[in-house]
Amino acid sequence: MITFMRRLAATWAAKLLFILLILSFAVWGIEDMIRGIGRDDSVARVSGQAIEAPEAQEAARRELQRISRALQGRFEPDAAMRRAVAEQVVEGLVLDRVLQQEAARMGVVVPDDAVRDYVFRIPGFQGADGRFSREVFNSFLRNNDMSEAFFLGLLRTDLARQQMSGAVRAGAALPETAGRRLLGWSLERRSVTLVELPFAQAPEPEAPTEAQLARFHENNPAAFSTPEYRDVSVITMNAERLMAAVEVTEREIEDAYAAARERFEVAERRRIQQVIVQEEAQARTLAEAWAAAPDFATFQAAARAEGAAASELPPTTQAELPIATLGDAAFALAPDTISPPIQSPFGWHVLRVVEVTPPSRRELAEVRDELRNEIAAERAADLAFERANRIEDALAGRVGLADIAQRYDLAYARVRMDASGLTPEGQPAELPVADAAREAAVRAIFAQAPNADVRLQEGDWGFMAVQVNEVIAPALRPLDQVREDVVAAFMADARRRAQDARAAALLAAVRGGQTLTAAAAAEGITAEELGPFGREPGGGNPMPRDLLAPAFELAPQGVTMVELPQSFAVMQMTGVTPADLTGQEQPIAAVRATGAQRMADDIEVQYQAALRARADVRINPRMMDRVAGNSLP
Repeated sequence: MITFMRRLAATWAAKLLFILLILSFAVWGIEDMIRGIGRDDSVARVSGQAIEAPEAQEAARRELQRISRALQGRFEPDAAMRRAVAEQVVEGLVLDRVLQQEAARMGVVVPDDAVRDYVFRIPGFQGADGRFSREVFNSFLRNNDMSEAFFLGLLRTDLARQQMSGAVRAGAALPETAGRRLLGWSLERRSVTLVELPFAQAPEPEAPTEAQLARFHENNPAAFSTPEYRDVSVITMNAERLMAAVEVTEREIEDAYAAARERFEVAERRRIQQVIVQEEAQARTLAEAWAAAPDFATFQAAARAEGAAASELPPTTQAELPIATLGDAAFALAPDTISPPIQSPFGWHVLRVVEVTPPSRRELAEVRDELRNEIAAERAADLAFERANRIEDALAGRVGLADIAQRYDLAYARVRMDASGLTPEGQPAELPVADAAREAAVRAIFAQAPNADVRLQEGDWGFMAVQVNEVIAPALRPLDQVREDVVAAFMADARRRAQDARAAALLAAVRGGQTLTAAAAAEGITAEELGPFGREPGGGNPMPRDLLAPAFELAPQGVTMVELPQSFAVMQMTGVTPADLTGQEQPIAAVRATGAQRMADDIEVQYQAALRARADVRINPRMMDRVAGNSLP
């Protein structure tokens, strides 16, 4: 037996088996390393240089905060908005890397002294004495959630970009001749003869015969047909629906209240009046005058007489005041008293507190339901994503939507509706979505290809899956059902055609050698003489907005015919008033400067696009989804 085993071990088959066993144990031991090969957790790579997810997420968060501040808090980003912002900031980071790499290739450097000098020259960082203020600078960093090193790094990168873009933009210039032509073109004025023929003023057409109605009905099926209907099955799932299945204990509510206690504490707010001047002596004089005459309107008039401005701040907390010394003084001041002069980087302030709202705290009893709903909503959201994976598996297994809805307690409906969300009876289809998400859900339903695989879609409605059971094509309604509509449309079309014929006759007469005024008079139509007028609408311009562009496309004495929404217009150009550029050197210079700026912008954009195209840029879609999902402000 032993001899047999030795002979077996000497065969190639046994040796191959031992090699496979060794390899399997080796791979088992370094499983994590093997599994990580081929995976890249960076959001993007630019010529091999990685842009990591935390950097992209932080950039997206700051951009969402900037948008929110610009819109004064009236901004609630949805999934599509977060995705768009994420793509925008990642593209910006990619361009930064491209330009950094180009700067390194060209040997462009920004010394520390250049960065420091540039910071010192930024007006927003200067105090009342015109010199750099560390206090103002630190306040800027706090308000924008930046560290000093991060800001200086951004500034260094921007200065390097300015050096490169400055060289690229330097050659952009608009010649004086081009500037004169552009200014002359923009200031040119024109005069026209205009005849407008409204459809409503056309002669009353004869009533249509039955044959004419039938033919008009058949020739315009789109106007008299039923819309396309879809018979669809829809399931939806959102956090609100799942909240009912989530249990929240009293202990969890108490823990949440303790963890977020600061959120329920409202700081003291004060309404503050102030005056700012540059000299301490003047501030003391104004403080004495204010104390003698506390009426604010009277004091404002006195301050204006001294060349100063007094103003009232909205109710604010101490933390919201940008300068700590002002906050300390204002919140130590007794109401209706005048402060002594207080110095800040902006000058000397005199303050008066006119209203105090004391601090308050919302107790647990007041916010219990609010916290319960928040905890339930958070868990329901997690449950929704967990359940979504199981629903996707069921959809892949061709399980019907009705069965999936019953299995996972989802909202389900089967409806027949058109693209506006109405049933054949003209009633809103009962879709299992909130009213705010209804319009988006209808669009998604009609964007679904009839034979496409059913997938779970995420949107304003939460999660939704749509099965198109049947597409009912538009069908021409019988004439008897739409007779009144057909008659009205026939008469409107007849009026339009009548005015079309009259306008065409006027056009032919002018092209035959008559003036438009004479041709209109021969037909008993009144013509208007308009002009001179410019290219810009409004501001007393007598020309209808829709006719301005055609008017400036006409050749001298040229004629054109334009169909407007409710009329036909025939227009003949009767005169051109060239712009008088005498003494217009300053406007010409402004046009040249604007043109040169736009040319430089175009050149810089093309330069950056060329650099990006030359670089090896790779975007990771999987990580982009993560950035979009974790960029909440």
